[in-house]
Amino acid sequence: MIPKVAMIGGGSWATAIVKMLSDNETPKEIYWWMRNEEAIDHLKKYKHNPNYLSSVEIRLPDSHISNDIVHIIQQSDYIILNVPAAFLKETLKEVTPELLKGKKVISAIKGIVPDENQIIGEFLQQKYQVPLKDIVVISGPCHAEEVALEKLSYLTIACLEEELSAYFAGLLRNRYIKTNVSDDIFGTEYAAVLKNIYAVASGICHGVGYGDNFQAVLISNAIREIKRFVDAVHPIDRDIKESAYLGDLLVTAYSQFSRNRTFGNMVGKGYTVKSAQLEMNMVAEGYYAVKCMHHINLKYKVDMPISRAVYAILYEQHSPQQEMALLTEHLN
Repeated sequence: MIPKVAMIGGGSWATAIVKMLSDNETPKEIYWWMRNEEAIDHLKKYKHNPNYLSSVEIRLPDSHISNDIVHIIQQSDYIILNVPAAFLKETLKEVTPELLKGKKVISAIKGIVPDENQIIGEFLQQKYQVPLKDIVVISGPCHAEEVALEKLSYLTIACLEEELSAYFAGLLRNRYIKTNVSDDIFGTEYAAVLKNIYAVASGICHGVGYGDNFQAVLISNAIREIKRFVDAVHPIDRDIKESAYLGDLLVTAYSQFSRNRTFGNMVGKGYTVKSAQLEMNMVAEGYYAVKCMHHINLKYKVDMPISRAVYAILYEQHSPQQEMALLTEHLN
């Protein structure tokens, strides 16, 4: 039976995943939901996403591209969610639990649903009654821009059901994508959220003038901060040095393609949050994530000085220079 896979989202990472699926040799049908009608028309006519990774050629039947999310989900067995977490509820407003019944739902979202302060897996369970065994998480380290260039990249596919994670990993694997599988669905998802916060911190430090020596200390403390938190939330045997945790943190904190680092760098240089967001014209998930994590950690009370400093800068209007100077006293 040919698998039918739906992409929900129209950004760079959505485009990259559609490319991965298309370049995989397993026969499959790919469906794509995008909100923007002009982008859909452009994609049908010119076979490129006009707004993201426009160099990537996408050849799907016109009938497989639509802004009717109900229709796209009805056609598919595997639903990949890839919209900013802040907009997930709005995107799924026409979707019912019945519509997702029996579907495998894959999250490629690196964020937390605001208001609920839930990772995507928890939100899908509670809001849509998707069983945890039917939820898959895609994590890096992997930038969409390098996928577009077909540079060798690795993905980690996490699911409680080993057979499902292995199968979906096989649908993405191709000549430039290698995959690993994991059963740590909570740890990989929280780590993917937290690494965006630490990338913002890395950008802020660069913006206010700290050099590579301090950046190394910052990120070595950040991975320990991630470990403390994921161990508190979901205490299982995991190696925090694996690519899904440490690797994803490193690429997000250091890469020229990291929108979270770029956003933090602008804030460190004196931009307001709003002006940085407007100039970037892209969503930096770390901005929303740090507020959600602040509230989640009121329950767990994990020592997270870096995350706390970023929250103080972005939401309490503390001086980036002063807050980072105070942070230096908590790192080692």
